[in-house]
Amino acid sequence: MSEISKDEWYAVRCIFRWGEPYDTYEERITLWRAGSAEEAVLLAEREAEKYVDGQDLEYLGLAQSYRLADETIGHGAELFSLLRDSDLEPREYLDTFFDTGDERQGAIGESDP
Repeated sequence: MSEISKDEWYAVRCIFRWGEPYDTYEERITLWRAGSAEEAVLLAEREAEKYVDGQDLEYLGLAQSYRLADETIGHGAELFSLLRDSDLEPREYLDTFFDTGDERQGAIGESDP
């Protein structure tokens, strides 16, 4: 009889900075099967070092892990969650942390210029 794995799924967010001419920060979330949050972070950090190898890209040493609650990954599975206490009002909160105007993103339904 085979031993049942006690490993669980973890999503790990790592932060990177692209060099010239970009001066851009990147947040990457990768998925890992590991025995603990610490092990998942170690796996993600090893992968982060490979990701930056040979590129003008720096891993900033920040990794945040999240243990997935569901054993089965599929449609609608929560892959990452981060709670942050703040006294900011909702619009100010979003503008401060997620919509500063410097993100490379667009709204759904926007046409290309």
